[in-house]
Amino acid sequence: MKDFSFKLLNKDGDARVGEITTAHGLIKTPVFMPVGTAGTVKATSPEELVEVGAQIILGNTYHLYLRPGMEILRNAGGLHKFMNWNKPILTDSGGYQVFSLSQGGKDGGSLVKIMEDGVEFKSYKDGSKHMFTPEKVIEYQLNIGSDIMMPLDYCPSAEADKKEIENAVEITTKWFGNAFTFFEKQKPVYGYKPALFAIIQGGTHADLRKKSYEELSRFDVDGFSIGGVANAGESKGKQLAALDASLPLIPENKPRYLMGVGEPEDLLLGIEKGVDMFDCVTPTRYGRHGIAYTHLGKINMKNNEFRTDLNKLDAKCACYTCTNYTKSYIAHLIRENEILGVRLLTLHNLHFLINLVDGAREAIMKKEFVQYKKDFLNNYRHSESERRI
Repeated sequence: MKDFSFKLLNKDGDARVGEITTAHGLIKTPVFMPVGTAGTVKATSPEELVEVGAQIILGNTYHLYLRPGMEILRNAGGLHKFMNWNKPILTDSGGYQVFSLSQGGKDGGSLVKIMEDGVEFKSYKDGSKHMFTPEKVIEYQLNIGSDIMMPLDYCPSAEADKKEIENAVEITTKWFGNAFTFFEKQKPVYGYKPALFAIIQGGTHADLRKKSYEELSRFDVDGFSIGGVANAGESKGKQLAALDASLPLIPENKPRYLMGVGEPEDLLLGIEKGVDMFDCVTPTRYGRHGIAYTHLGKINMKNNEFRTDLNKLDAKCACYTCTNYTKSYIAHLIRENEILGVRLLTLHNLHFLINLVDGAREAIMKKEFVQYKKDFLNNYRHSESERRI
């Protein structure tokens, strides 16, 4: 029996509130999940993640497989113990990283070879050759100790034509069949059976999204992910088209995970349409580049105006950073390349997005989500500060 379940608690239009139960605790949805690619959410500690309200974090199979490696993680008792994180962990299969990072060898060619039974690639770290199969990716995630696992999928580029995307759908479906069959035969590595989601591909093509879902829904999966719409690769229009083509297909009793999307306006749009789970590297990446979210829009702490500004980052924020430090001090830290500046901005950005989604969850319970979204965007969209980034 799996240590995973999903319960729908309330709806406001298509926006949903639910609960996911895992072996490492309860997750209230909708939820924003910080990304801890290599076993750490950059510039934060696990204790700080708890303080900013993180319910679940992500790890990445590709990066964890390369370093520290499966043997070390297995000997440590899994990623939870290795990094001292006692809450749920979702792991991406690493498929996206295989296709995005393993490009551009010395000869200018691709370092990826797609085969019937998996994908061969060269490490972006040292050029060593590796092979990911659907079965191996499941095995690696079981050794990591994931609570929710993603299968190996073929991630076409944002510029791919329909023929390539259709091929990606066919390969993703075939690989998932192999992964699911293998997964069903496995015994728990650390005493609990994780969940396995299926990833719906198809770009912006409604017919391919439908085909992808129909083929994947033949399997008794625990949830569905919507792939191919990450902030880094798709325009807002393409994201919306993919959402509109995918969400109506997914049954209400399955959690819906929109992969790689995390800008505030995108989170609210996704929630309005019925998405339950989100992740994105943006809040931590912004922190490393001196950018902060505020309820009036994003601001760049490298701008001269903040050197003497003794107000907090966001007048409406109660996070650790905003409670204790001024824009002037943070601007000073960023200009001096001090690690503390990155840490303070990262903690603030994570708190901002998690708090935004928490507020959305409360608004849905009160049947006030439409107004909640409108009130936020009325301020956020009209900000002049974002344009200076």
